[in-house]
Amino acid sequence: MISVNIVCVGKIKEEFYRAAVAEYLKRLTRFCRCEVTELPEGKNLEEEGSAILKRARGYVVALCVEGVKMSSQGLASRIKELCDRGERITFVIGSSEGLSPKVKEAAKLRLSFSDMTFPHQLMRVILCEQIYRAFMINGGGEYHK
Repeated sequence: MISVNIVCVGKIKEEFYRAAVAEYLKRLTRFCRCEVTELPEGKNLEEEGSAILKRARGYVVALCVEGVKMSSQGLASRIKELCDRGERITFVIGSSEGLSPKVKEAAKLRLSFSDMTFPHQLMRVILCEQIYRAFMINGGGEYHK
């Protein structure tokens, strides 16, 4: 079973965001081992970047506004390729200050969900939902319309 890790800077304080993430993580158990690693905010992006890189394994996907945009089907296709190769996937969400340049450089994919800015707590929910959607697409499920 493939491993998916989501490395995030900061904790989710709002219960409704935590509940949404927990729901998608529960749904994902049919497809992969998925865990979320929360890191404390650092004094600066360099400190946060070092902490992230210590935990980022396998195929690293950095979420950043200047990344490439993909459709849900495109993300599903990329995840399928990685699963077929048996690669561990690590998605990285930075703090409200963004990601350090060294994390972006180390990533094999820089991914943007939108030109808009989202709170990083909400981005975690959106990411979990899109990972779940990708596995449903790949499995031929009815979830994606």
